[in-house]
Amino acid sequence: MGTKERIMEEALNLFSTRGYEGTSVKNIAEAVGIKDSSLYKHYKSKKEIFDTIVQEMSSRMAHMSQTLGLPDETDMEQAARVYGNLTTDGLINLSRQIFLFYLKDAFASRFRRMLTIEQYRTRDIYEVYRKIFMEDSITYQTALFAQMTRWGVLRDADPAAMAMNFYAPVFFLLNKYDQEPGREEEALGELKRHVREFARIYARSEER
Repeated sequence: MGTKERIMEEALNLFSTRGYEGTSVKNIAEAVGIKDSSLYKHYKSKKEIFDTIVQEMSSRMAHMSQTLGLPDETDMEQAARVYGNLTTDGLINLSRQIFLFYLKDAFASRFRRMLTIEQYRTRDIYEVYRKIFMEDSITYQTALFAQMTRWGVLRDADPAAMAMNFYAPVFFLLNKYDQEPGREEEALGELKRHVREFARIYARSEER
């Protein structure tokens, strides 16, 4: 890991424990083991470090989706086809992998904690938190469920309400078990029950 990457890593460590406002450039430089002046050779400001962390998280999220074979928002018909072909057990397994990424991945979990801590103090960071963990997820799932409803995979219901009903419990479980590493199986059990119940309520075929 080069100095630029080490700076980003140590900044994320500090941001996820002290908060963005509670961390200075000097704190980051000390954590890396370099002088402030050396840090500025790699980043112009603390804000640029934060922006780089956000970009890195976006890249990791995209890589995770690609690894799992998930279509993006540019082709909702393809996305609906992929999800529509999943059995309930398949959806449970997929949900489990995505949930564990946000719960346990070293970068993703620190990123989420950083935004959670700082959202009440810094408006710009709140906007990032809102966009990534609320708006983007709900927008994507609303469009996905609308397409799946049109194709008859899901029952005729409000797609925005369906998206909220699916996503909100998952988001709740992430927060509930964020600081409970020894209760992972309990968390996954709750997730499984949630996904199965969602399928029972909304899927056209209860035998899926």
